[in-house]
Amino acid sequence: MNLLPIHPKKPWLAPLAGYSDLPFRMLCRKRGCAVACTEMISVKGLKYNGNGTKCLLATCPEDEPLVVQLFGGDPQDYLDTMPELIEQGHTFFDLNSGCPVKKVLKAGGGSALLLEPDRLVETAANMVKVAGEGRVGVKIRLGFMSGEDNYIEVAKRLEDAGVAWVTLHPRYAKQMFSGTADWSKLAILKKNVSIPVIGSGDLFTAEDGVRCIEQTGIDGIMFARGALFDPAIFSHYLKLIDDPNCDALPAFDLGLTMEEHILSCREFDDSNSSFRKIRSILPRYAKGLNGIRAIRGSITQCKDWEELLESARKISHLINN
Repeated sequence: MNLLPIHPKKPWLAPLAGYSDLPFRMLCRKRGCAVACTEMISVKGLKYNGNGTKCLLATCPEDEPLVVQLFGGDPQDYLDTMPELIEQGHTFFDLNSGCPVKKVLKAGGGSALLLEPDRLVETAANMVKVAGEGRVGVKIRLGFMSGEDNYIEVAKRLEDAGVAWVTLHPRYAKQMFSGTADWSKLAILKKNVSIPVIGSGDLFTAEDGVRCIEQTGIDGIMFARGALFDPAIFSHYLKLIDDPNCDALPAFDLGLTMEEHILSCREFDDSNSSFRKIRSILPRYAKGLNGIRAIRGSITQCKDWEELLESARKISHLINN
């Protein structure tokens, strides 16, 4: 039993460390994102009240359905921390066993769990024990390194443990984000498990998302870096999957998107740290556009919220005239 919308016409926003906070999730939801994930959250941080950990859980009634992604290497930590999260109103959870970042691996979390399938399955089973049927998913990779594929075995064991869906980023942990995601492995996984399979990896455009669904037959997709380049990737994808022969998609309105994101971030948290964070994020929207250096320069030189907003409005005027 799965309680979340998992369907080709229900695109998800991936957990993006440093990016998928509440303002960005709402930006994506307004553009057709059906399910969003929090940034990955350390169970150790939750257990010992780590600085900044709990602020990653900030949400609102419109931010639903929301999946809380957790990471950590000790299966007991999930039993210790998840009951409080449920008391706070959180319902759905995802286990990160795909992150290849060194500091996560050193703690035994992320894709390090792929090296110890027993510990991975025990952790997922503990999550299901606390959250209940239909409320826990797991994100995995093909294996830790090339030639050590264990994603099918792991996914089958996770299904037996009560996991409701599995997300596959079809790269090896050692690859990080290099090379090309092997979508053919998504199709193989789909044929080997009964639970829904969500695909992630190299979904940079709406067209990528449609091709991935058509080529693999998986149940749904999860946009990550593609959403960072243009949050409207969700609405574009939904238009294309309904009508592959539709006319050209609307152009990305860089300035207006920036302005909306700035205002949302300031409303959520008008601190200096929040300002610096959004100032560093905005240039990603301009990736691949003409004049990117000038756009990046005009943003990074801003000293306060008003300057940032004025810069976004100037960019909008320049692009639209």
